[in-house]
Amino acid sequence: MTAPLDVSPSNLEAQPEAIATEASTSERIEGRSLGQIAWMRLKRDKLAIGGGIVVALLILVAVFAPLLAKAFGHPPNDFHTDLLDPTYQTPVGSFGGINRHYILGVEPVNGRDVFSRIVYGARISLLVAFLATLVSVVLGSVAGVVAGYFGGWVDGLVSNVMNVLLAFPLLLFAIALVAVVPNTFPRTAVLVVVIGFFNWPYIGRIIRGQTLSLREKEFVDAARSLGAGGPHILFKELLPNLVGPILVYSTLIIPTNILFEASLSFLGVGVAPPTASWGAMLSKAAQSWFQIDPTFMVVPGMALFITVLAFNLFGDGLRDALDPRSGR
Repeated sequence: MTAPLDVSPSNLEAQPEAIATEASTSERIEGRSLGQIAWMRLKRDKLAIGGGIVVALLILVAVFAPLLAKAFGHPPNDFHTDLLDPTYQTPVGSFGGINRHYILGVEPVNGRDVFSRIVYGARISLLVAFLATLVSVVLGSVAGVVAGYFGGWVDGLVSNVMNVLLAFPLLLFAIALVAVVPNTFPRTAVLVVVIGFFNWPYIGRIIRGQTLSLREKEFVDAARSLGAGGPHILFKELLPNLVGPILVYSTLIIPTNILFEASLSFLGVGVAPPTASWGAMLSKAAQSWFQIDPTFMVVPGMALFITVLAFNLFGDGLRDALDPRSGR
């Protein structure tokens, strides 16, 4: 038997207060957006947060490179031969001539300030990597979503183009193209075009696979039933739902582009001298000076290592935060 309903006057008077309390409590409960959930997951990943902080600091270093060189160093292309041993052309003093005026020492032979060239090299590396990533993301996202949504011969054509570009010897082509481009043409623009254009098939394949799954969802059928055309579905319905994979892959492809730019500069076909580049500094140190004074090789090498590691840690954490199936 059920308990009898309490209809006493005292209980009837208490019921409105209980209902009001419950209503106020329900009003205080707020739902969380996907962005808020992702941010909560990302905050729990200390390595990702640390990598993100380092990435932010690197961007600030690249943006304010002239101010940092003026405050803590010297102009990056000024020669200071008075700081070199006249016999061996190596920096006077230990650890590459590090002192309070040259906090990372000076280069052999010409005596240029290593600190200034490192911060200016960060500007070149990040600029090329970000612009090349932007080119790859735009081309890959558009091609992938078009191929995945329309399918058929469109999918076959785009997929075959991707296969051809993926089989292309990118490094050899970049060396050959940079060698034949006139010196009057900006070398940085050549690097951005080469790296960005030949890397888009990687993100194109990822976006194509995601689109094949999304095009069968109910919201796409609803948009189509309401009379929406292909461009509206592609750019208003599908692409907003692909922001997560695009963002994650972008953070993971940036360090790859940084290493590729450094590799081209190491081989002598990167940015033209005297523009500072980490790869060019490593090349010069590896050819002549690493056995005599390894400091000149360690400094740009550590800059590359820290930069790539920070981007990878942040990218991995962002992927885990945006993936609802992740167990982290």
